[in-house]
Amino acid sequence: MKKLVALLMAVCMTVALAACGGSSSSGQEGSGGSSGGSTTDVAFVTDVGNIDDQSFNQYTWAGVQEFANAQGLKANYYKPSEDSDAARVEQMDNAIKDGAKVVVMAGYLFAPSLEEAQAKYPDTSFLAIDVSTGDLANPGTNTALFTYKEEQVGYLAGYAAVKDGYKKLGFLGGMAVPAVIRYGYGYVQGAEQAAKDMGLTDVSMKYWYCGSFSANDDIKAKMDSWYAEGTEVVFACGGSICQSCLAAAQANNGKMIGVDVDQSYLDPEVVITSAMKALSHSVVMALEDAQANGWKFSEKYAGKETKLGAAEAGVSLEMKNAKFKTFTQEDYDKLFQGFVDGTLTCDGSSDDNVKPAVSTISVEYIQ
Repeated sequence: MKKLVALLMAVCMTVALAACGGSSSSGQEGSGGSSGGSTTDVAFVTDVGNIDDQSFNQYTWAGVQEFANAQGLKANYYKPSEDSDAARVEQMDNAIKDGAKVVVMAGYLFAPSLEEAQAKYPDTSFLAIDVSTGDLANPGTNTALFTYKEEQVGYLAGYAAVKDGYKKLGFLGGMAVPAVIRYGYGYVQGAEQAAKDMGLTDVSMKYWYCGSFSANDDIKAKMDSWYAEGTEVVFACGGSICQSCLAAAQANNGKMIGVDVDQSYLDPEVVITSAMKALSHSVVMALEDAQANGWKFSEKYAGKETKLGAAEAGVSLEMKNAKFKTFTQEDYDKLFQGFVDGTLTCDGSSDDNVKPAVSTISVEYIQ
């Protein structure tokens, strides 16, 4: 009988922990310092993935942890039980009940739940990474939106690829949403400029939005055909579709450019570089601003979308693990500094109906 009671208690404790969103091991990342008996100072609400996804969840959470540990505060993450607005709001509720002064989240899917939460909790600050005013039209004064100038790092990727000797390029986008479009259009512009600078007239690019952010056999088949037809390197932008591109590249001795974070972990010989967003750095920068202003965002960020580019250390091309043959660190530093000081610019349009003008390379837009 005693064994049965002990077993039932253990099961109940497991269920209770699962319902909290964050587990006890994830909830005490800080080293104390919270006030009023709260268990959380800064909260991160994940999307449906895990905090070890090697993408937005992991790197945004890393920024929260870095800030909390440096300030002697408590951080916790809260995972929604399902992919729905209600589940996301539920975890924001839980975080605020636990004392969170700032709630952090990442991804455009949070826009509807954030709209509800910012009105529901006017005394709590909300930081949304990669959420734009196109997603959330009216951010409250207690909300800061951080987005990125993907066109700049897309440009760097396109320029580097051509400079490194690749002449048959590919761009694989997920859905034609603004961030993906900016990555792609920047890539086209960078490849165009590198071809001009090098006097090349034989650079070509295949460009396709596959209509999904999930890997599938159809995408792999398309990438197989690209590589078989001579495409040398593909810039893959859009969630797990990189897995389909990677599989095709591996099967056809091709190369790939990663996105958002350093994706060399996928295959360091296939992924020649990655177009990265400084997710952790952005989170720390925003949280430092909020803390310095009594846990309210300053006028610099409050109630608006802040776009981070090279000048704000918001984007970069991965060079440490890069597998370039001739494109050098010096080449990269010169380009990057051009974006920093404004001597280099590119079109940041996200209108899929207005393609970048090219005169040196050829681009095949595939429907």
